[in-house]
Amino acid sequence: MGTRESYEPGTFSWVELATSDAEAAKRFYAELFGWEYDDNAVGDGMVYSMARRGGHHVGGLFTSDQSPPHWTSYVAVKSAEDTAKHAGDTGGTVLSGPFDVMDAGRMAVLQDPQGAVFAVWEAKDHIGAGLVNAPGALTWNDLMTSDVAGAAKFYCDLFGWEVAAVDPDGTPSAGDQEAETEGDDGDGPPAAERVSIRNGDRLNGGIATLPEAMGEAPAHWIPYFAVEDAAPAARRIGELGGRVVVEPMDIPAGKLAVAQDPQGALFAIFSGEFDD
Repeated sequence: MGTRESYEPGTFSWVELATSDAEAAKRFYAELFGWEYDDNAVGDGMVYSMARRGGHHVGGLFTSDQSPPHWTSYVAVKSAEDTAKHAGDTGGTVLSGPFDVMDAGRMAVLQDPQGAVFAVWEAKDHIGAGLVNAPGALTWNDLMTSDVAGAAKFYCDLFGWEVAAVDPDGTPSAGDQEAETEGDDGDGPPAAERVSIRNGDRLNGGIATLPEAMGEAPAHWIPYFAVEDAAPAARRIGELGGRVVVEPMDIPAGKLAVAQDPQGALFAIFSGEFDD
């Protein structure tokens, strides 16, 4: 079981849902992932619900008038202040912050040059998710973008990530050692439809080209949640009022599906081989 007491900087550490109907979303995810909730009043009538699985916090959600409902992926950093400044200096946009979240930590909401929104978290009392890579918990994050190489360059510079090209069948491309550091021009990320992200010695997610079927959809991060078996979990999503966008499909490490919850927030599920 992937319990955590801290996160190395550059690691995805938390995921958060801003939704039009928090109570309905809580029921949906409780049925789908077995979540329980700790509800916290955070001022101005707002309630922030911390989702729990197996006694560990795995994510948060709240009612918001932001449109459309969406999940936000958080990356652990040493300094939210320094990271936000660096992002702004290298083509990104600081949408909010940096600011303190009571005694829990300090954060900023950022946007990459292609338009994908993400957050950074400087932990104090709250490290982020206490459980990952286990059923009902976060296990992966994918960036869907119009410019894989450009996005990879931005994030590698911001977080110190390394990337490697991945073949369409999900396996690493030949010559990955060179691909991690050199693109077609010998300088920068590889030119590829998909790359894997590595933070230190751990896989940390992926970056892929937006499918043509998504039309003019903006760049976005998609959180993946672990399930015991993606096929019945996908059926359950439909029964609970959600919608399966990408039917369960086999990949080398297991099976995944992409879906929307009843309020429209996009997320993915995965079953197969999990890291610790």
